Amino acid sequence: MSNDQIIEALKDKGLRITKQRQLVANVIAENDGASCKDICCIVRSKDKSIGTATVYRMIKALEDIGVVERIDMIKLQQD
Repeated sequence: MSNDQIIEALKDKGLRITKQRQLVANVIAENDGASCKDICCIVRSKDKSIGTATVYRMIKALEDIGVVERIDMIKLQQD
């Protein structure tokens, strides 16, 4: 999904489009399949004023509206 599509989806759900949300949307659009931690690190490298909680809230909001899908990875131990 492109950055513009992510922004439109946020607008359609009535969410304000802040500078921080635009940056997170851009990072997600450019890094398809990246982990939440990776997205957070990339965002923070571009703007240190954006906190970890802000990034995770944005990812959760995008998950809630169906823009991103969370994939839980579980490491299985072998006996």
